[in-house]
Amino acid sequence: MKHVIIGTAGHIDHGKTTLIGALTGRNTDRLKEERERGISIELGFTYFDLPSGRRAGIIDVPGHERFIKNMLAGIGGIDLVMLVVAADEGVMPQTKEHLNILSLLKIKKGIIVLTKKDMVDDEWLEIVIEQVKEDVSGTFLENAPIIPVSSTTREGLDRLVNEIDFLTEEVEPKDVHKPMRLPIDRVFSIQGFGTIVTGTLISGTIKEGDKIMIYPHKIESRVRSIQVHETTVGIAEAGQRVAINLAGIKVEEISRGDVIAAIDSMEPTYMFDAKLELLKDAERSISNRDRLRIYHGSAEVFGRVVLLDREELLPGENAFVQMRLEEQIACQKDDRFVIRFYSPMITIGGGTILDPNPPKRKRFREENIEELSVKEKGDIEDIVEQQIFRMSESYPDVAAIAKAAGNISIESCNIVLGNLEKKGAIKSFKTMEGAFYVHSRFLEDLVEKVKIVLEDFHKKNPLKTGMSKEELRTKVMSYTKPKVSDELYGFLISNKVVKVNEQNVSLWDFKVELSEEQEKIRKQIMDLYNSNKYNPPKYKDLSTILKLQEKILEPIYNTLIDSGELIRVDLETVFSKEAIKDAKELVVDYIKKNKSIQLGEFRDLLGTSRKYAMAILDYFDQIKITRRVEDKRILHSSK
Repeated sequence: MKHVIIGTAGHIDHGKTTLIGALTGRNTDRLKEERERGISIELGFTYFDLPSGRRAGIIDVPGHERFIKNMLAGIGGIDLVMLVVAADEGVMPQTKEHLNILSLLKIKKGIIVLTKKDMVDDEWLEIVIEQVKEDVSGTFLENAPIIPVSSTTREGLDRLVNEIDFLTEEVEPKDVHKPMRLPIDRVFSIQGFGTIVTGTLISGTIKEGDKIMIYPHKIESRVRSIQVHETTVGIAEAGQRVAINLAGIKVEEISRGDVIAAIDSMEPTYMFDAKLELLKDAERSISNRDRLRIYHGSAEVFGRVVLLDREELLPGENAFVQMRLEEQIACQKDDRFVIRFYSPMITIGGGTILDPNPPKRKRFREENIEELSVKEKGDIEDIVEQQIFRMSESYPDVAAIAKAAGNISIESCNIVLGNLEKKGAIKSFKTMEGAFYVHSRFLEDLVEKVKIVLEDFHKKNPLKTGMSKEELRTKVMSYTKPKVSDELYGFLISNKVVKVNEQNVSLWDFKVELSEEQEKIRKQIMDLYNSNKYNPPKYKDLSTILKLQEKILEPIYNTLIDSGELIRVDLETVFSKEAIKDAKELVVDYIKKNKSIQLGEFRDLLGTSRKYAMAILDYFDQIKITRRVEDKRILHSSK
């Protein structure tokens, strides 16, 4: 069923609360002060049933200029507005300000209700109707029905109800498939129940027992129970007025302006990027870094506006801005907001949030304007691609991307990611922990960085087979997790950018080139190790044996280690590759025939010392050829 929220708007004492009482039989003024003074101060809530059977929630807002912030806290989630104008007074200052606010919040549908019809004659009523038509010209209410009523005699109420019922048919249903979100507009406690919050559920669904998070403080709680229109329900859907009993939360921990949403579905922010527009009849312009009152959802915060492409924003103009806040809020892309001057408190404009968690932007940067232009157009593929480009260094998964792109559903995000990958704009990598995504331009930059770093390394170290994988990861992969860097290395290898030898990385076409003299020394070293396969010389003795200076010997020796021609089995012991290969064949064949081998048996097979036999067996344990069981070795399970 479609759920509808109707809001009132209009000047103080124009009969909004009385009208709602006539429609519903209920008084929405619940405070003692409101009833004594005869004015609404706080938001009022009730409901009534339409002829079609739909149940409509109603939000009654205060009309006094001092309580505009209370009006703003409730009006954002409505589907349809009743702009109330008293027939005996006509359009007044708060009528105009409320109409401006409704326009800024992009409310699309409404009815103009002329109350107190019984207090004026027909001639006066016609004059007021013409005045109203003139004042709403050019707004979303330009073609709205104007219905004169009397809440006292009930004249015109039936027509009003039927018109409301007709317009609610045209109201677009809110998205129940998006992540749940509810801006809190009231917090109180009931003895025996605990903390209760109310608000309009603007997206998703919420169920009894759900775990939720309260933003911006990221307080976790659980839904103990739910009421919709004073009736306990198991589930509430977007478009309904909801009262929620929260578990384990004190009243003083939360307040109006906080937001209930799914756990980790939002990120609190001290700034957001937006397209800001000033009202044509705004009394003042805005200069860069002006301090403003900012109204978003049910929250009111102070902040400063950073104009990204100009020094001043004039009435009737719009511009890309970054709003820098004095308190955190929780918002999402495409949310609307309203701004008022810090002093005097007058509504001057509003806009649309384009990025709820942006980087701190510098002014007069063309790339910033281009990025925000893409976000303003709203093409979901462009937005997702842009977010991946921005986030690539953090290797985001689908959940992080969906959240950054405006809290789109995971399902929708996966479809977009698939399309972008087909186009070659992004690339996915799969690890045991799940897939991550990077932009193709990020990979192009990565390739260039790797080439520059390795070219420099090879130039400085011509006899080394490559840089260690860990050092290269630190230099060009932003300290990625090993599983992520392994996937990136796989990409670099498959694209013939690098080759990996043991733990070293080199450019794909790099190879160590020894001079004729160096090649002669290399052969002497290898002959020495191969002729003493299992009784190899120690490095410290090589200079004496070969009658070479260490500065000449060391780089060639290290090249043999790096290339794998010599294999270091522990800190002090090195064997030739051929020796290790033969030893492996001997130990595997022996164990297959005898089920196990002891150290002494292996020593005798090699004709070496206990020390060297032990070093080789420990190495085989390390590389999972063998496995030690008490004083014997057996083959590793993978062999």
